[in-house]
Amino acid sequence: MTGERKGLTAGAPAEDRLRRFAWGVVGWNVLVIVWGAYVRASKSGDGCGSHWPLCNGEVVPPAGQFATFVEFMHRATSGIALLGVVALVIWSFRRFARGHHVRRAAGWSLAFILIEALIGALLVKLELVADNRSVARAVYMSVHLVNTFLLLGALTLTAYWISGFPPVRLSGHERTVRHLLASFVAALVVGVTGAIAALGDTLFPATSLAQGIAEEFSGLAHFTVKLRWLHPVAAVLASAVIVMAAARLRTGPATARMSAVVIAIVGAQFVLGIINVWLLAPIWMQLIHLFFADALWVALVLLAAAALGQDAEPVTPATLGARASRPQDDYAATGI
Repeated sequence: MTGERKGLTAGAPAEDRLRRFAWGVVGWNVLVIVWGAYVRASKSGDGCGSHWPLCNGEVVPPAGQFATFVEFMHRATSGIALLGVVALVIWSFRRFARGHHVRRAAGWSLAFILIEALIGALLVKLELVADNRSVARAVYMSVHLVNTFLLLGALTLTAYWISGFPPVRLSGHERTVRHLLASFVAALVVGVTGAIAALGDTLFPATSLAQGIAEEFSGLAHFTVKLRWLHPVAAVLASAVIVMAAARLRTGPATARMSAVVIAIVGAQFVLGIINVWLLAPIWMQLIHLFFADALWVALVLLAAAALGQDAEPVTPATLGARASRPQDDYAATGI
């Protein structure tokens, strides 16, 4: 098998609706993530006070402060995202047989978005928002980012497999797994260091590039500022790791395409990172930078799925009924 799409057939409106809905859930969650970054960058995290899930003690707060609007919209869109994932899980469980890899991916998506909600609630209840400068806030933000990436990965796999692509097979792909693991770890390190750097930019904005660099090496600077240099260094090293891994995974048409996408996004991120530093990290550039970071993570997940799914048996709607009668045989060797 080449890893090409062998799944949903033309003239299957139910499958097409599910596929479009699954990818829509992925896209909506990316938008929610970017809006969450705006909440942090605009210091609007305390717009609903320390109340959760209510906003200042109300379901729908009256029109008032800008911070309240920003935070309330983030909670509202996050709630829609949760409902979307729940609907995706129910739909997937109704559509696919017990033990199917789509069910597993959808189940993990639900688990990660529930953890996402829990972390968000703790940030609010512990008041780790707005101008809070504690180490705890940096730790919670780092955990938040890692879980966000895991959520995006699970949702992407769910949509990818619903689209009819084969599940992954780990056996016989040890070298590929090593390359992919290095890429994912590199992307996570860049993400975490980026979250800390962004927090430093929010709390201690620089008035000039020279001042910002000087503050990073000042003994009196806050730890988020002192650690800011780690992000560009990690980004350069991680870019090399990801590009080399992507280039080595060009083993077929599907992986060649996804490898090209990954390398292109890495290049775009490198340029955006330079612009972000040069412009002293304005909010709009931070959001664009984060959007491309999410896009890179999704592309890495798709590259991994294509690379590890090349030797796996494809799934088609015609086979689902037969598999439903013998769920114990459903891709027992996928490792997912």
